[in-house]
Amino acid sequence: MPLIWQAMETPEPFWKTKRLDEMSQAEWESLCDGCGRCCLNKLIYEDGTEQGQLCYTNVACRLLDLHECRCTHYETRQRHVPDCVSLTPAALREINWLPPSCAYRRLDEGRDLLWWHPLVSGDPETVHSAGVSVRGRAVGERQAGPLDHHIVDWPGKIPRRRRPDTSENPTD
Repeated sequence: MPLIWQAMETPEPFWKTKRLDEMSQAEWESLCDGCGRCCLNKLIYEDGTEQGQLCYTNVACRLLDLHECRCTHYETRQRHVPDCVSLTPAALREINWLPPSCAYRRLDEGRDLLWWHPLVSGDPETVHSAGVSVRGRAVGERQAGPLDHHIVDWPGKIPRRRRPDTSENPTD
């Protein structure tokens, strides 16, 4: 008797089937890829020729673990850093400084997660190996000195690094 193979339907991942405001707290939190870019200090020039211009710096919040790229006091961060933003679906529309690689921003704009996102890759290290995170690129705010000496543009860009070749014989 012949075997009949039926394609098993794999359910779509939650970020493809739910709006941001429909996600559970656990789903919402899992969207953070751990890049740390949102934890970099930003400058907004309000006067002169650069009025309203957003400038990223490579200076991280004092609570950011520069290797793990995670907040060391996430649950109580606003007690330590009162102007730290609590990201919510409603707040997304008011924030103009999330990096273009940010999962929250991408999904809000109708785009998918990128290949290195831990929910896609299954590995929390891909955000670092792909060159997306602040690991090795940021300095702590206690060591930095004046923020305007640390203006950089890379947090506002998606890295051009390619996906690693995972084939068994990449140079046949």
